Amino acid sequence: MKRVAIILFTTLSSFMILQTSKVDVSPDNKYTRLDSLRGSITPERAWWDLTYYHLDISVDPATKTIQGTNRVDYKVLTENQVIQIDLQAPLTLNRATQNGQKLEFTNEGPAHFIVLKDKQEIGSVNSLMLSYGGKPVEAVRAPWDGGISWAKDSNGNDFVGSSCQGLGASVWWPCKDHMYDEVDSMLMSITVPDHLMDISNGRLRGVDDNKDGTKTYHWFVNNPINNYGVNINIGDYVHFGEVYEGENGPLDMDYYVLRENLKKAKKHFKLAPKTMEAFEYWFGPYPFYEDGFKLVEAPYLGMEHQSSVTYGNDYQYGYKGTDLSGTGWGLKWDYIITHETGHEWFANNITYKDMADMWVHEGFTCYSEGLYTEYFFGKEAGAEYIRGQRAGIKNVIPMIGDYEVNSEEHGNVYSKGANVLHTIRQAINDDDKWRGILRGLNETFYHQTVTTQQIEEYISEKAGRNFQYVFDQYLRNSSLPVFEYVFRDGKMAYRWSGVVEGFDLPLKVYMNGKEQWLETKTNWQFMDADEDTTIEVDRNFYVTVLNVMGS
Repeated sequence: MKRVAIILFTTLSSFMILQTSKVDVSPDNKYTRLDSLRGSITPERAWWDLTYYHLDISVDPATKTIQGTNRVDYKVLTENQVIQIDLQAPLTLNRATQNGQKLEFTNEGPAHFIVLKDKQEIGSVNSLMLSYGGKPVEAVRAPWDGGISWAKDSNGNDFVGSSCQGLGASVWWPCKDHMYDEVDSMLMSITVPDHLMDISNGRLRGVDDNKDGTKTYHWFVNNPINNYGVNINIGDYVHFGEVYEGENGPLDMDYYVLRENLKKAKKHFKLAPKTMEAFEYWFGPYPFYEDGFKLVEAPYLGMEHQSSVTYGNDYQYGYKGTDLSGTGWGLKWDYIITHETGHEWFANNITYKDMADMWVHEGFTCYSEGLYTEYFFGKEAGAEYIRGQRAGIKNVIPMIGDYEVNSEEHGNVYSKGANVLHTIRQAINDDDKWRGILRGLNETFYHQTVTTQQIEEYISEKAGRNFQYVFDQYLRNSSLPVFEYVFRDGKMAYRWSGVVEGFDLPLKVYMNGKEQWLETKTNWQFMDADEDTTIEVDRNFYVTVLNVMGS
């Protein structure tokens, strides 16, 4: 199960205070109390640990509605009688019961506070049944805005998919909607019109013909899963698949595509096992062998749903036929297959506890695109791809967001995150060690939720060098480090400027074409050098270079 942060928590009386007190979560009131309820480990969340969900729902594309139940099993960590369950309007929580007893609840926005009648004994495992329904939020620009996409395929059949990163899974089902605590396993029973299929996470346990124009698909997830990784995909699907001989043995790779796309999918999805090969090399075994791996066609671009990666890139190479790096290498593979599969290691295996640390998902996964390129086309090709992504980085705000408010305000956690990792790889200057760090991360934090601090400390420990101030500069400040140098009186003076105190990134340069490493600090350092010496900073370091002659 995932690690759970345990904090002090409340009694029923303090719960009533929580309901009426005013909370300012920032000095300028940038965030509201609802942001805090969504993004923090509230007292009503902290006292229990998720163990199991059974989501049992009917999805009606004709009315764009969802009706059903979610059973929530949990272990009591400390005494409390109030539990927080999240569900976003316009969906409504109709009923909550425990041991046959109807429970009272109030809500503040999406946060529903349910008062439990039975004493919650420490160490016990209890079950809560939730009944809900209505019209969920409809996604307008999935996957970025979140919700349910209600579409049609070219034959007029309903084509439905969920996507909810950031906004939260509670946009379409009631759950403990915070990233720090992942359910250990989950059963999904999804009822749909009988001429359609539902494809969800994990393995299909069976299909019930309800003899009423509907069928129910039962999918079971045998591994911990984060809430936004849970998905439904409903359409006129056809299936094909293969077995990949991976590091941990045979891995079932299944593909579900719209009927009209079967022929081109069979050709195009040959990229999937190649992607698995590259990422098992760099990151270690695929983290969910028990649940298999699926690519599922979706009515939007794509998303990293765990063991059920959704795909909507129109069977093109690149990102909708374009190369985001501008180098040409991004047209050698399908962006969605590569990027979203990379998330199986960084997002689904290693998961951030707080949205503020989104770079842990997106920085590593964007970097994985370069590693894929390197694996098949060579080290310089991969490096060129990563460097090419710098053009779109603005360096205006830090990559780390605000904690405990579900903040989506970050600097470029994709391309900048990738270039930070690429820079640290250069500083370590040992490719075998770097690969060992990437694989070690996925082994050490296997199926865990983490903080960026844990990731940073692990990299420093295994690298044998403290990168604390390097991470502080790149993640918690917006500007790039500036390498300043000047030639004067037979010397070259050089230093880092515009950086946090203690910043000490080693730098590879070429002086008169000869490689040399500079242990650059924030104070001026000196070395013998003629004024006609040429100096070139290795371009794989993501830094600004400034000749300060005359200053």
